[in-house]
Amino acid sequence: MNTTAHAPLFLSHGSPMTALEPREAGAFMQQLGRSIDERFGRPRALLMISAHTSARMPVLLGGARHQAIYDFGGFDPKLQTLRYDAPGAPALADQAQALLQQGGIEVARVDQAGLDHGIWVPLRYMYPEADIPVLPLAFVPTQSPAQQFALGEALGQLAADGVQIIGSGSITHNLRRVFMGQPAIDADEIAPSAEFRNWMLERSAARDWDALFDYRRQAPHALDMHPTDEHLLPWYVAAGAAGRDAAPRRIHASLTFGCLGMDAYAFGPSATAWEAV
Repeated sequence: MNTTAHAPLFLSHGSPMTALEPREAGAFMQQLGRSIDERFGRPRALLMISAHTSARMPVLLGGARHQAIYDFGGFDPKLQTLRYDAPGAPALADQAQALLQQGGIEVARVDQAGLDHGIWVPLRYMYPEADIPVLPLAFVPTQSPAQQFALGEALGQLAADGVQIIGSGSITHNLRRVFMGQPAIDADEIAPSAEFRNWMLERSAARDWDALFDYRRQAPHALDMHPTDEHLLPWYVAAGAAGRDAAPRRIHASLTFGCLGMDAYAFGPSATAWEAV
């Protein structure tokens, strides 16, 4: 068993329907849990930062037992029957709180529980037995990419202590284009989406953190692909947990609806365990 520090990850979770219609990204996630176990050893816990769990300050949800939250409407009713009853991680919540406070970041720890669909949808594929403790971390969506990176930096040592850190969001996320245009799920990619995804890939390969932190001004079509940026901010938390030294590595690339990117990234030196795509 490999005991290298777990590479922090960013996953694009897509629509809640990913739970019923896995497509390419779901197939990737189905292999991802096994891949993590083989490369780094089975995680002792999963620290999850989801676009759908946010607060006015960072909050660790340290409940003893989690279940799926159906934080959406208008989708196939079958989604409401899917469960993900996973153990919580109260002890890890205490450890993470101490690390954040040492890093000068004000954080709350509560004994509440619950996993939004940005957490349970990918985890149902990665670890379907729901037997690994989960700790959700609510982030502050009004804080900048650089502040999100600093949040991750404060938690980075957990990756060397058997914790798999995962940011869950979407590499592109303009739902107005999806709902108003009603493109087919397998529609060809529109140019603004391709240009934005390629910019993220190129700036990541160059470790151009200044540009990445300033993506809303520098990336092509940034405000179109992210009218609000809560779905990209978990990328920066996961990146911060690995630090600046190694280039972020894209380990999966796919698309739905012509504009909803499903890319996944791994961060830090351990990211080389995966082939870049």
